[in-house]
Parts: sequence; C-alpha cells; structure tokens
Amino acid sequence: MSSIDRAGTYQLGDRTVRRLGYGAMQLAGPGVFGPPRDPDAARAVLREAVALGVNHIDTSDFYGPHVTNQLIQEALQPYPDDLVIVTKIGARRDAQGGWLPAVSAQELRQAVHDNLRNLGLDVLEVVNFRSMLDVHGPAEGSLEAQVTALAELREEGLIKHVGLSNVTMKQVEDARRIVPVACVQNMYNLVHRNDDDMIDALARDGIPYVPFFPLGGFSPLQSETLSAVAAGLDATPMRVAIAWLLRRSPNILLIPGTSSVAHLRENMAAAALVLPDEVMAKLERM
Repeated sequence: MSSIDRAGTYQLGDRTVRRLGYGAMQLAGPGVFGPPRDPDAARAVLREAVALGVNHIDTSDFYGPHVTNQLIQEALQPYPDDLVIVTKIGARRDAQGGWLPAVSAQELRQAVHDNLRNLGLDVLEVVNFRSMLDVHGPAEGSLEAQVTALAELREEGLIKHVGLSNVTMKQVEDARRIVPVACVQNMYNLVHRNDDDMIDALARDGIPYVPFFPLGGFSPLQSETLSAVAAGLDATPMRVAIAWLLRRSPNILLIPGTSSVAHLRENMAAAALVLPDEVMAKLERM
C-alpha cells in the first residue's frame, strides 16, 4: 500500500477519489495572479502529484486567471481515467489582480466555457459555485439564481455535478432543493473550526466537505501546541495538521496546495501519520 492509500477514499459525485488530493491555486504567480516564475516546476508538481496517486485536483479558471488550468492541461493531458478535476466559478479578476463577483447567469456560463477550454475538457466533473456575498467568509443571502443557472448547465451536459463554496448551512439546504450538492468547500483547519456542525451534518448525508486553507493558507498555522505535538511524533506541524483533518471525519477530502515537489511529498506522507487518541484530544483543545 502506498502512503496516500492510507488516507482512504470517499465518493465525490459519481466517482471515488482518494481523500488526499491537491489544490492547484499556488501554481499561479504571486497573489494567485499571473504566471508562475518557473512554469516547468509548476508542471513538475502536477505530474508528481498524479505519480504519487492523487486523483482529485482542485482548480479554477480565475487562478491566474487561466494560468493553473492551462498548466494542468499542459502537464497532464491525456488525463488519467481516474482523475477528477474540480473547478469553481463565481469570481473574476480585475487588471490589478483584485477579486470581483461574477455571478450573473451569463458570467457563470462564460466561466464554464472558459474552464472547459483551458482544461481541454468536453464536460466538467464538478463545478463549485463560490459565493461572493462576502469575499472573506460565508454570508447569508439567496444563491437561488446562481444555483439555478448551474443546474441548467448541468441539464445541458456541460457540468456533471454542482458543488458550493464559501457558504452557510442554510445555503446548502436551499441549494439541495434545486440540485443535488456534490460537495461543499469552505475554509476549515485546526484553528478555524466554524464548520464543525456542518461537517457532521454533511457526513450523515454522505456529502464530501473539502476544506480550503487546510494548513492556514497564505499564513501557515502556527501554534506551540501543534509544534510540540509534531516534535513528539517526529513529524512536521503541517503533516500533523493534515493527519488531524483526515481523522476528523471520513467525509473530509483534502486539497493541500504547494508549488514545491518536496513540499508536495511531505504533504502526501501525512496519510501514513497515525495520531494517538491522546494527541487528538490535545489538538482538539487548541
């Protein structure tokens, strides 16, 4: 058994994926804007991820924009049969790299076609709608028009499954009255745990929860407790943080991102890290 296989698998849409995947956001330039400094190195990370057994890659055409999707196509086509590429729509970038809403039916349709073109696909496996009611976190408000637009794109065969990102539990429940929800992608990690109840509720219904910024995002997790636990296990803090998420709930699918092959291998090795019950209890109190 390879290291990544120890993380187990879970259903995503109508596909089974390994619970430890890869997020492509960091492959774009600084601030997720423009091209990477070394495109060959970025493509090498993608190829290594697949070689290590990753079959769930998270991306978006507004990373760059267009950059990460084009890198994915260049590095991985023809795509492995078991590879599931998940993208998201609902935002766009301005000339300075700012993040702006793009939520009209026409903008969502255009975003789907942009993803199809830049990934070199005929149909998108899973498309998450990223709520922009508040850029910094979930905010209540109706997403009916946007979810309905994605449901129509699904009926047309351009999308197989619809997911949600940066949303509240009420928005998930409302969306499920319109279309099956394949996954929810929100910010969640050891110290940012607002979605504890949501994770448990989704697990009861067999819906994957995909935490973004599982390692803290642009500011990596820092904690004396985490560092002490990692030292005691002869592991890095980031490996411990990933291992905790894998044990937190079976419906959690992880997509830690990196632009380094060495860091990628370190993240994937977290699947083999066993956290004793007393360690889990200590981390729970963080």
